[in-house]
Amino acid sequence: SACERHAQWSWAVQLLATMPGNHITPDIIAYSATVSACAKAGQWLRALSLLRVMDAARIAAEAATYSAAISACEKSAQWPW
Repeated sequence: SACERHAQWSWAVQLLATMPGNHITPDIIAYSATVSACAKAGQWLRALSLLRVMDAARIAAEAATYSAAISACEKSAQWPW
């Protein structure tokens, strides 16, 4: 995603958050792109939080989504589980 390539993780999170207010349902692509943007910036807690939100919304994460979240934890030396 463009936000990931330009290290704009907070912008990605904001875009994701505004989708429902604009009558757009976030899907796996939107969540995965946001998790990846967070991972690239080392925002491990935000990446894991997004996984929880996806689970609550019954959106099944893909291997790439989990991989990005794990990468975020690795970059920040955080392994909360």
